[in-house]
Amino acid sequence: MTTYFERDLAPMVLKALKNMPVVAITGLRQTGKTTFLQHQFPSEARRFISFDDFAQLSAAKSDPDRFVNSDGPLTIDEAHKCPEIFTSIKRIVDRKRKPGQFLLSGSANFTLLRGITESLAGRSIYFQMYPFSRREIDRRAGERPFLERFFENRQTPRQKEFKSIEPDEILKGGMPTVCLSDVEDRTFWFKGYEQTYLERDIKEISQIENIVAYRNLLHLVCLRTGQILNVSHLGRDAKLTSATTSRYVSLLETSFVISKLNPYLRNKASRLIKSPKVYISDSGLACFMVGIDKFRMDYQEPLLGALFETYVVQNLFAIINARWKEAQLYFWGIQGRNEVDFILEVGRSCLAMEVKSSTRWEKKDLSGLETFLAATPHCVAGVLCYNGTEAVRLGERLWALPLGLVLS
Repeated sequence: MTTYFERDLAPMVLKALKNMPVVAITGLRQTGKTTFLQHQFPSEARRFISFDDFAQLSAAKSDPDRFVNSDGPLTIDEAHKCPEIFTSIKRIVDRKRKPGQFLLSGSANFTLLRGITESLAGRSIYFQMYPFSRREIDRRAGERPFLERFFENRQTPRQKEFKSIEPDEILKGGMPTVCLSDVEDRTFWFKGYEQTYLERDIKEISQIENIVAYRNLLHLVCLRTGQILNVSHLGRDAKLTSATTSRYVSLLETSFVISKLNPYLRNKASRLIKSPKVYISDSGLACFMVGIDKFRMDYQEPLLGALFETYVVQNLFAIINARWKEAQLYFWGIQGRNEVDFILEVGRSCLAMEVKSSTRWEKKDLSGLETFLAATPHCVAGVLCYNGTEAVRLGERLWALPLGLVLS
């Protein structure tokens, strides 16, 4: 029997089921949503249905009202495959509103699919399940995140050394089958994943006229992970019109293959960058798509910085989504000058984080943080997140902290 790894999202979902009639869990395919539902909410407590079962899907499509009319709480896996049920769920909830009536999951963003948002508006809450975080792999799910504690008191643990991020962690990413070593050769798994996504999953969301062009665009986006999203440049390289490129990028976002990070615009610096950054949602998938199967942290691989940053941001998204809903993540930059990788905002305060993949840092690595701190009085701290082992205070609002600590 496969050992179950606890997910950070569990307490939030359990709390939501006590307050909302419809709770939806979405996220990239193969991030562990079905395993989470079956383990956390056993069939003795809730009736479980999966629309991967063609018979169940066919029955739901033919008579959605009857299908979702259940005496007890109902869990529906892969719910996005049958949009007809959402209007039926709306009618049931409107007749008798009870917390925890429906628990839905899907590999498409319900809030971006036409009709679903209107059907469940005011009746549902959505959670995204990200690939496994470092915390979850280390079996530290449930512990309060270090970043949340540091944001409040700016205190670091007494221990002197923290585990660095190894290249293999970035190459594996957070897809359960790969990062938990359930597959011998991850290249075969990722290849099958790509084929399944392109040949089946994406067709359930939208009709793609040219699957080859879509595949090429996906590869080009992977090469740009961690960069500012420029749709016109992307379309030019993919030999697609701007409208088609925008539509394909939206489909990548709807299916959670990419995540966008918006710029932080809450200070008075001139020439602020206003376009979002784009990240592949899993560093292992990104490495596979760009053809990297090994590297060293001290080797000048051109994409190392971007892939390292992709790994960090997927962990940050996972922590914030599951454990710290008040927090919002951004990046900050002035065109042609300074940039800070991540701005974590909570209320009217924020924390700036610059990521460095090496185990050492230099004075010049602090320039973006220092510029941001000078322009942002409400920033509680600037943190150089490096891949070393020691936490060091550098000034009144400035720290150098190991990523092993920051992501714990």
